[in-house]
Amino acid sequence: MNEHNTSMVLKNKRIQSIDLLRGIVMVIMALDHTRDFLHYGASIDQLPLDLATTTPVLFFTRWITHFCAPIFVFLSGTSVFLYSTGKTKSQVAIFLFTRGIWLMLAELFIIFPIWNFTFSMIYLQVIWAIGLSMVVLSVLQYLPYKLLLILGLVIIFGHNFLDSVKVETPFISSLVWSVIHERHDYFWNKNFMIVVQYPFLPWLGVMILGYTLGKLYVPGIQQSYRKKILLRTGLASIVLFICLRALNIYGDMQPWAHQSTRLFTFMDFLKTTKYPPSLLFILMTLGPGLLFLSLAESLKGKLKELLVIFGKVPFFYYVLHILFIHILSFAIFLLSGHRWEELDFTHFREGSMPFGSGYSLWVVYVVWISIVMLLYFPCRWYSRYKASHHFWWLSYI
Repeated sequence: MNEHNTSMVLKNKRIQSIDLLRGIVMVIMALDHTRDFLHYGASIDQLPLDLATTTPVLFFTRWITHFCAPIFVFLSGTSVFLYSTGKTKSQVAIFLFTRGIWLMLAELFIIFPIWNFTFSMIYLQVIWAIGLSMVVLSVLQYLPYKLLLILGLVIIFGHNFLDSVKVETPFISSLVWSVIHERHDYFWNKNFMIVVQYPFLPWLGVMILGYTLGKLYVPGIQQSYRKKILLRTGLASIVLFICLRALNIYGDMQPWAHQSTRLFTFMDFLKTTKYPPSLLFILMTLGPGLLFLSLAESLKGKLKELLVIFGKVPFFYYVLHILFIHILSFAIFLLSGHRWEELDFTHFREGSMPFGSGYSLWVVYVVWISIVMLLYFPCRWYSRYKASHHFWWLSYI
């Protein structure tokens, strides 16, 4: 392996191409969350992927953000593998278990409260799914590498056979099944509910595959070999997505159909299931992600350096961007001439903004870009702080 390739792998134990891809999807993620808080359609609970009411611009504003969660979870698995290099299985198990528990608690007591500014519900989202997957992976990582790879593939390719399984009663059994594979809302009473938005089983499969990908980045692997594997796997995933989606037989709960125009037919073709992520959803998103990784090691420039900063501090960015967007949405609302008393803390979809109080899509884009620019500075500071300090708790944030 040449000197440049060795330094790319070992420098600060970080892989710049991975941080770059993670940074890109996290910037895109902020677009979706800005839309959640500010767009008029979101304020009236209009679904951007509903072909009966959406527009192409709104559809693709939402669709492009589908890449965020699967790539984020996938690269979380890769980061776990890279962290495990040079450590014992027991050390890795303890870290994965404790960090997984921490992320699950953070979802409940940090992340959701800043989404809603209330404790009116329990909302199990992507950080919860990552945390639970890490807890399970703390045990699964003891398996031989090839067996773990096979298990990840079996989960990804086989979990849609479980789509027809429904468990309604008793409550505990239904909740457990929902946490595993079925998105579900549970109304405890009129003032409190539990929402399982991210059933973890398919996300576990994504994390396992990301974990096995990490082997391509260890010292001794030639860059040309890694790029070839990433390129071929990415292309194969995209081709398989197109073929399976065209057949309309297996891999997603929402079959596509011909629409009034070719554009809307294409949009319906791309409209795959995220909750839980179907096989086709995963192929559609991870395929291009793998293609990007095959090219990213050759990229240079100032924009890359800026985006890598976000990819180095994912949890810090995640918490901060929700808080920034939520507070800014309040500021925009109040500066528009509304009063504090008009805020509706029972309307989660708009993060406590009143029903029908949203703004045009161009406002969403302006605020999104502004938020990302503002977040760069605290993220750069924290990235430098992590690089120059070695406290144990920095591995958890």
